[in-house]
Amino acid sequence: MAEKNQSQYQPPESNGYRRNDQESLHAMEDEEAKRKKRMKWTIGIIAFIIFQVVQALFFVLVIMKFKSPKFRVGDFAVQTVTVGTQASPSFDMSFVAPIRVKNTNWGPFKYDTSTVYFSYGGVQVGQAIIPKSKANFKSTKKIDVDVTLSSANLPSSINSSLGNDLSSRVITLTSQGELRGKITVMFMFKKKKTSQMNCTMAINTTTKAVQSLSCK
Repeated sequence: MAEKNQSQYQPPESNGYRRNDQESLHAMEDEEAKRKKRMKWTIGIIAFIIFQVVQALFFVLVIMKFKSPKFRVGDFAVQTVTVGTQASPSFDMSFVAPIRVKNTNWGPFKYDTSTVYFSYGGVQVGQAIIPKSKANFKSTKKIDVDVTLSSANLPSSINSSLGNDLSSRVITLTSQGELRGKITVMFMFKKKKTSQMNCTMAINTTTKAVQSLSCK
């Protein structure tokens, strides 16, 4: 009986060894899972920080870069024109001036009432009133204003130059103006900006067309 009992005996430690091995394996798997989770969190945080930095740079360099809107007069056709002779030079004309305010900012440009002055030989011959309004972000505000020009107030010292222009049937005029306003981005960030108009136009008194137009 003793020999039979001894042949069926198994060391109790073998089950303990297997349990310890399994527990160690589970512990290693848990640690690996935690390590992978920490790695994912780290990568996610780094990616979020990079995204925030890129977003901040875009905001500073693009969104918050305030630019003065472009203030220009567009091409037009003269409605009426009456001119004198080379010996007695004079002119009167009327047209609709297409004023354009191009706003390239990421916020609206609200501007005050302004005046555009038309001149010949450095002397004012007419003007146009620009009413208070705004140019929306990334858009062009179109303003059409009636303009009447007259050489009645020109000094006699300019008669010779005007007479030559009338003889060539081309009158060169300039338009100057200043538009003052404020740009608002994201309803919070505001900056005052001033837009300047300085255009030169050559008008054909026969065809009533603008032969050339350039603005700075």
